Amino acid sequence: MKKTAIASVFLLAACAGGPDMVYRPAEQKLPQHIKRIAVRPFINKTPQFGLEEKLTLKVIDEFLKNGEYGVVQEGGAEGVIVGEITHYILTPLQYDVNLVPTVYKLNVLVHMRLLDRAANRYLWEEPAMQATKMYSAPTMPGGLTEESAREFLWELLAKDIVKRTVEGFGSVGSASQKKIPGDRSEPAKAP
Repeated sequence: MKKTAIASVFLLAACAGGPDMVYRPAEQKLPQHIKRIAVRPFINKTPQFGLEEKLTLKVIDEFLKNGEYGVVQEGGAEGVIVGEITHYILTPLQYDVNLVPTVYKLNVLVHMRLLDRAANRYLWEEPAMQATKMYSAPTMPGGLTEESAREFLWELLAKDIVKRTVEGFGSVGSASQKKIPGDRSEPAKAP
């Protein structure tokens, strides 16, 4: 009888928290020794020319706007953003009666990592960070050019990269599994 009474008290105490009890994982901030971030120029692994420069500049601008970490050249940084543009897919979705595309979908995937220079290892990795924009052709009312749609995607990706770095694991999504390398991680490779 005593055991069931004690168990009942614990059960009631556990339930007393009610709907206010929500699991909140601890924030995963960067190590304290990282005060300055560098953004290594992106690598473009797509046949589309000139994407890497615009995305690199947009990410640097976004880090400057955020202001939580100083943005410096790689030699003076404790953390380095390393990225590759892996996919650039422009797909026509709708056509007019003459089979001219009127609506497009632009999808860009980037492989992102944050290098801790002191430990020579990656602190986080997003293998398929994705940004997508559906837009009307420039000949349609309110339509965009492909370049304008790209600028929109660079803005989205830059915000996600900064958010992922500043707010930590799980703050943005990736099209494939997120991972934070542990003791089994490979050392970072120098370019």
